[in-house]
Amino acid sequence: MPDGPTQTESHLIYFSSTSENTAKFIDKLEVEAARIPLYGWEPELVATEPFVLLLPTYGGEDGRHSIPPQVMRFLNRQENRSLLRGVIGAGNTNFGSAYCLAARKISAKCDVPLLYRFELMGTPEDVANVRQGLEEFWKHQSRSRP
Repeated sequence: MPDGPTQTESHLIYFSSTSENTAKFIDKLEVEAARIPLYGWEPELVATEPFVLLLPTYGGEDGRHSIPPQVMRFLNRQENRSLLRGVIGAGNTNFGSAYCLAARKISAKCDVPLLYRFELMGTPEDVANVRQGLEEFWKHQSRSRP
């Protein structure tokens, strides 16, 4: 039985499967980030501050089940969904039109921008672009708050 939820003030929340590709990308960013639990027995994660979600796509070329169920559970919590401000997608171009489909679906459904997409663990250029992009995004967000 999981303990109560774990709260996070992180402005970057991510999901990584057992492949750890997304976690490796997060490590290269060298920014504070919170991980959505992989297993059901782990405490749920609850956001307390606005955040950007970084996630991989599941499901291969047909795109069915592209959003990991753990991410669906996380976003089904109203307090988490209400604080979502943007999405970054990790994917595999071998998936064709389903490349980064999970991020595209969440962006459309939650009406938040798709900020960036990268393949697998990302390149050094992807890491630099995401790091700089997140800095700029949060600067812009802080200026646009009432």
